[in-house]
Amino acid sequence: MRRLKVLEMIDKPSLGGGQAVLLALARNLNRNRFDVSVCAGGGGPLEEEVRRAGMTFHPVEFRKNPAAGPGRTLIRLLASQGFDLLHTHGGVAGLYGRRAARRAGTPVVVHTIHGIHYLHYRNPLLRRAAVLLERILSRSTSAVVCVSEADLAQARRHRLAPDGRLRLVRNGVPSIEAASDPDRVSRGRALCSELKLRAPVIGTVARLHRQKGVEYFVEAAPDILRRHPEAFFLVVGGGPLESRVRKGIERLGLTGRFILSGERPDAFDLLSAFDIFVLPSLWEGLPLVLIEAAGFGKPIIATDIDGSREIIRDGETGLLVPPADPAALAEAVVRLLEDEALARRLAERARNEIPAAFSLERMVAETERLYLDLAAANGL
Repeated sequence: MRRLKVLEMIDKPSLGGGQAVLLALARNLNRNRFDVSVCAGGGGPLEEEVRRAGMTFHPVEFRKNPAAGPGRTLIRLLASQGFDLLHTHGGVAGLYGRRAARRAGTPVVVHTIHGIHYLHYRNPLLRRAAVLLERILSRSTSAVVCVSEADLAQARRHRLAPDGRLRLVRNGVPSIEAASDPDRVSRGRALCSELKLRAPVIGTVARLHRQKGVEYFVEAAPDILRRHPEAFFLVVGGGPLESRVRKGIERLGLTGRFILSGERPDAFDLLSAFDIFVLPSLWEGLPLVLIEAAGFGKPIIATDIDGSREIIRDGETGLLVPPADPAALAEAVVRLLEDEALARRLAERARNEIPAAFSLERMVAETERLYLDLAAANGL
């Protein structure tokens, strides 16, 4: 049996959640069955990782607003390389990639929705337009993959694709042995020292975007400091709201206590030094970072939203608080700071249960079966 030529595609060359899933698939798909290449914007860490893994990388500069240039480039790429299967990740790649695949005659097209972000657009006209566009694009899509039960239910509710084309493949991450890796923990502590952070460190790894609710984390900090003035706060990640978040830190007098480190390649090392991990998101698909924090053996506080509650069970593997509620977030942090036994119990149970339930091996195996079933249905 010949190998299927697969192109994994995403718009940005950063290493966010969608890119992490794409990279995990590209690295781990069975090389005896699949010949895998990657397409994304060039010049970022994703390109570096793909090339380091010995795979072909096709740089294409995507634009968020529709433009002819990327589409023509993708049609030429798909037609000249003769890909059997295109797998697009996220809305921008899904828009350009699926339109190009139809023109190029690519036999199998898979699209993964990494969180249905447009359902949270503030403008109702834009929300309706995005839903309509997905319905149109799904007509030429072999399978539309949702990464969580909640997203699958939303996709059905909004009729984003014919029900027979909707699939569930929940995100997975590689096993993490952080708690037993003294070198990583030492590196994390050294990095915190460089950032002038001392324990306890309450932190998150998140893009500075409205979705992630980091502003509510900032607003929770003064209440925490009133009861625990020794605490420090860290956000690892950058994004469009960085200036606004920094102004909030300054306005609340948190300079020196609340650190924004920006995007960092050593984010895992920093996470290993957190005393408490928080994820204050307003919405999620299935957040990889919660699975990773559990693997690192961290007590977790997350917002009680779709996606996050599929990973965290309140009072068992972490604490769930209402979204956009700084007071509730602060109270949960204080609770864990003052009840070390509870923090240890939650962290231990999360570490024992969550990574196994959201394993990379399961995600890859389910994706391989999907690819092979669709290829067979198309006579490949």
